[in-house]
Amino acid sequence: MTRSATLSRLSWWLAPVLLGSLALSAGCSSKHTATRYATANVGSSCFAKAVPTSGEGGLAFGDTLSMARKKSMDSCIRYAGRSGGEPRTCQVVMAKCK
Repeated sequence: MTRSATLSRLSWWLAPVLLGSLALSAGCSSKHTATRYATANVGSSCFAKAVPTSGEGGLAFGDTLSMARKKSMDSCIRYAGRSGGEPRTCQVVMAKCK
């Protein structure tokens, strides 16, 4: 058998295999995947931002204004300590509800 005859037979065998695998993968591509992670605090209508004099602050959402303020202060204290700031200087600079 010559080399060109072998390549010809290989191409006739390879084409259906490639088309079959393409058809199978195309059938799976239309399936919708479920969201893996739920959005944090879906429906929270209030937010607050607390920042220290230096370092990183915290932004938080909550169902009530007081809850959002408390969460943002807790985040500010945590992140200010990690980022080289002073946690005791954290204060809420913005708080709003929709």
